[in-house]
Amino acid sequence: MIGNRITYRTADGVRIPGTWRHVFIRNGGHYFLTDLFIYADGLIDCWGLVTVVEFEEKLRTGWVATSFPEGGEASAHELADWKFCEPKSWLTPELLVAEVRDTIDQLNGRSDSTGRCLAAVDVFLADRTEGNRAAARAAFLNIPESQRRYALGDMDSKDRPLRVLVAGPGAQTYLPFDGTVTQEDYDSAVAYFEERARWTAERATRVPADGPATPHAPAVQLYHSFPTQPVDDPGMLGLRHDYPAPITVKGTRYPSVAHAYWALSVADPETRLAIAAAETAATARVLATEAPRREGWEHARTAVMTRLLKAKYDQHPELAEALLATDDATVIYDDMNSTFWGDNAGRGRNWSGRILELVRSELQAQRAGILEM
Repeated sequence: MIGNRITYRTADGVRIPGTWRHVFIRNGGHYFLTDLFIYADGLIDCWGLVTVVEFEEKLRTGWVATSFPEGGEASAHELADWKFCEPKSWLTPELLVAEVRDTIDQLNGRSDSTGRCLAAVDVFLADRTEGNRAAARAAFLNIPESQRRYALGDMDSKDRPLRVLVAGPGAQTYLPFDGTVTQEDYDSAVAYFEERARWTAERATRVPADGPATPHAPAVQLYHSFPTQPVDDPGMLGLRHDYPAPITVKGTRYPSVAHAYWALSVADPETRLAIAAAETAATARVLATEAPRREGWEHARTAVMTRLLKAKYDQHPELAEALLATDDATVIYDDMNSTFWGDNAGRGRNWSGRILELVRSELQAQRAGILEM
């Protein structure tokens, strides 16, 4: 259900992951094709946030429609209008609710009805009693019928091996056209699952060629602060751009990376000198804000910040050690003045954190002798 349709909403500064699908809303006898947003906290945006129970009521009353009358008028907002002609629907209210509940499980990383079915199948294959088969069959039939064909993730076999296995020899599957399951059908299904188990075990032992996809170290958050004086052991504070760690760039000395960034951002040379001499990074920012930017600055700023951070950690080995100590952690950088540079409780783009991770990677490459810098 989720696929590539990933979205989110923000509630109390917390990012709630979600996904969406198409549905029809019936309003005043007219049908509107719209998006149904489903979120991990169990809320559903259906022209307004509702709970699953409230969504079921909208389905019961037909406000969210799963069946359509011949000649019914419909529209897709600002795209098209039409009338239904021989309408057919793949869903019922019960199926749509079941799919929504599965989606909420998926968004939370829990087993959905398909996961619960496959777990029951594993139990049956390990101990092939009729009781375990009945449990696996019940779990299989609890998968919304519209989703059963995808249960194995095999678009060639669809769900046939699964429905044959849980039915057993001499029985019938839930599809009438399958007929009675023969012993040969059943043996083929068992062989399919045995091969699937071998393949799954092999896949689990494979190590990605260039390492894991996600960090193993806990995320590091660099909270917004206003450091004005260096300290003996700054720790994570030393990773802030406004920490007073002077850097020299092209013969000019700046009290901090922030000073250098703001000085380089302005067009007027005299203002640059004033920013470089500012008492604090906050003052440097204010001076830069009041002056015209250099042409094309918004396109160059990430490259400039990258160069400045490389200079900082090249010129301050003790701070480079602090950065390296974060291992491969995601760096979350707060910046109350910028949603471009800061993460800001998930509302910003966190470019500062991303570039710090890049510079850290280059330091690690240097240390390992992988790159000649």
